[in-house]
Amino acid sequence: MAKKTATTKPAQKKRVVLTERDKKTMAALVGLADGVVMAAEKKRDPFLDIPSRTLSNVKYSPRKGILEMGSGKNRRQLFDLSQAKAYMRTMLVAKGCKELLDVGKSSSLRGLYYMLKHKIAETKENTFDDQNECDTIIEDVEVLLSSIREELHLYAENRGAMVGGITLTDRGDTIDCRRMGSGGYAIPSIVEPGIIELDPKKCDAKFILHVEKGTVWQRFNEDRFWEQHNCILTHGAGQPPRGVRRLLHRMHNELKLPIYCVLDNDPWGYYIYSVIKQGSINLAFESQRMAIPEAKYLGLRSLDFDRCELSDDVIIGLSDTDRKRAKQVAKYPWFEKKRDWQREIERMLKNDFKLEVESLMSKDISYVTETYVPERLAAKDWLD
Repeated sequence: MAKKTATTKPAQKKRVVLTERDKKTMAALVGLADGVVMAAEKKRDPFLDIPSRTLSNVKYSPRKGILEMGSGKNRRQLFDLSQAKAYMRTMLVAKGCKELLDVGKSSSLRGLYYMLKHKIAETKENTFDDQNECDTIIEDVEVLLSSIREELHLYAENRGAMVGGITLTDRGDTIDCRRMGSGGYAIPSIVEPGIIELDPKKCDAKFILHVEKGTVWQRFNEDRFWEQHNCILTHGAGQPPRGVRRLLHRMHNELKLPIYCVLDNDPWGYYIYSVIKQGSINLAFESQRMAIPEAKYLGLRSLDFDRCELSDDVIIGLSDTDRKRAKQVAKYPWFEKKRDWQREIERMLKNDFKLEVESLMSKDISYVTETYVPERLAAKDWLD
């Protein structure tokens, strides 16, 4: 009598349920492919009109207080030898993003690069030679579809942390940001609704204090500034990544929390504030979902060297690059007509040195948390 052999049933694929946002993104991706088919049927050259991500195609809206992308576009054609590779790469990235939506999963930018990298049949050419080439095309696809990369199920490395009086939901998990220890809640790259849920009833904080660096954030967290002053404390590890900026935007608009920024007294601190407040030139197409025109600059200021009676030991001389950058920032349309900002930049250039927030610790290890910031907040002493 023959033995019965056990058979293993093939694993059933989990049915992916698309969110309304995913359905919209999927429709846009499928529309790109449909456009190629329609052009082929009509024997026409397939092309894409991609909004130009250049300074000349970016304008500042005084009414909205944000940077916006203009109407300029660059045409990318399949049958133009100078554009064929870029066209192919654009469609390849779109195909990779559709595959991610199909299976209901996300990928890092690096992961997508490896998913799409291969030798083109019967050639010695790679689809991509390095990740920067892939990242540039991802940004093209974002503006082409009017979708941020998080909607394409793509994420970058997490940078930034948060602690304070708020409880949120992250992919179904309840996160109490009052109980996150010394490291805080690591702000993810994808913070869109459906992933991160914010509930005004679960937020006790009265404002958000955003500091530039993790080292300064640690000082505020260890001193439990957020608990004493009933706020949410965030940082973006320098220039805040998109996940941090997007979460700040959502908390400001959905929870009605004012945002105060404690940044270094140098051209780069001014620029970081500019990006948080008005948006960035390179990502002007995302300003509506990231820029926070009401954000305030709380410090550090050029006058703080004298006001806080700091010693010469903490000053850092301006480089030629610093001076050039400061003059560029002064000419930004959103700073150009603000006397307080012009005086601030002029004073820094006259001082010919810059100051880091950490320099306040030369007064006392907790001077910045116990004296400087509380006094600035109480006096409403900030730049706008």
